[in-house]
Amino acid sequence: CVKFVKGSTGDDELFLRGSGTEVSVQAKPSPPLVSGPEQRARPGQPVPFTCTAGGFFPDKIGVKWFKNSNPLGAQPPQVTEWKMKTYNMSSTAVVTLQKDDVRSQLTCEVTHSTLPAPLRGSYQLSRVLRVPPSVEVRAEPSPAEVNKTVTFTCLVKEFYPAEVSISWLENGTEIKGQNLSRPLELPLGLFELRSRVEVQATEEKNGSTITCTVVHDAQAPASYSAILLIPN
Repeated sequence: CVKFVKGSTGDDELFLRGSGTEVSVQAKPSPPLVSGPEQRARPGQPVPFTCTAGGFFPDKIGVKWFKNSNPLGAQPPQVTEWKMKTYNMSSTAVVTLQKDDVRSQLTCEVTHSTLPAPLRGSYQLSRVLRVPPSVEVRAEPSPAEVNKTVTFTCLVKEFYPAEVSISWLENGTEIKGQNLSRPLELPLGLFELRSRVEVQATEEKNGSTITCTVVHDAQAPASYSAILLIPN
């Protein structure tokens, strides 16, 4: 910083020189946003999640990831310069999904010199989790008596999300079944559903294949069968 005055000749002369003033600008980061994949994934699959925040200065920023309250490992945040001499941040964590993650939550925690307390963004793992059902077909009674009714039950267990449809086939021909209820939510957030169909155990139907076909969350159909047995 310098100051000039008019000299005796009319020209400017140096009067005072100072050390100057340093101006420091700080800017807070935006609240972190956590994003996940567009497609659902099964238990056991590693899935990347991204946390972003922007508009901060200076460029040093801290990021921590948590699944529920448990710390997660993550890559160091990628910091890039943005307009107006501020910075953006992106951090990625890879999570291997579990069957019981329906109610799990990811949290991205951001710390910065401008913040009195960390900022947090969250993501519910139920948004990307798909748990395929386990299916069992039972015949009662088995073996059956001639000309009696046999009830076949299709038990569709521990699936997520709840969207599921069930159809029945007898030797490849569709027959009408009945869902016993809407999908029932289990304690861990998974679902189960029972469907049944009744078949007359005539002699000519001995050895018939009764098939339960399950379509879960718009995935490919899966079929499960039981045999109608009538003793001689």
